Amino acid sequence: MRRSMAVTLAAACCAVPASARAQTATSGTPQSLFTHQLETDRGTAADIRAALRAKRVFVDEDITFSDLTGDGRQDAVVRVDSGGAGGTIAVYVFSTDGASKLRAVYRNQRLYRAVATINGTTLLIDTPRYAPGDEVCCAAQMLERSLTWSASGKRMVVRSTRVTSVT
Repeated sequence: MRRSMAVTLAAACCAVPASARAQTATSGTPQSLFTHQLETDRGTAADIRAALRAKRVFVDEDITFSDLTGDGRQDAVVRVDSGGAGGTIAVYVFSTDGASKLRAVYRNQRLYRAVATINGTTLLIDTPRYAPGDEVCCAAQMLERSLTWSASGKRMVVRSTRVTSVT
């Protein structure tokens, strides 16, 4: 059974890795920390970076914390939201695994109405697959990507994709 492990902002201070907690103390909130991380990360797509800086999109305040890397420390699943019909347009995983600094170990920056959930140590990203005649709200199918940690690659990798029917 899928279960989102979203942590409320009030409880997030306890789940954020120590290095991120120190950075959060100077920047305000986990949301502002990850906004800054994305704006300054060279791996962030130029259009996402520009939209964040112009405040046309935002980092969702419901950051999900879970140990996806198996190192005993919480990793952060961060979603960038359009604030409109596009919904979640990008998903990132930040970790300190194998490094002393918080870094993005996964980026998917070309999404539309994505839903990111955690199932154990697996990140699931669902996106609608529209058929002719489908309304924006109601795609007939979803594309589900299943990602897990690759210790050798030090990044999240897609392990499977499947199309599911929405009932």
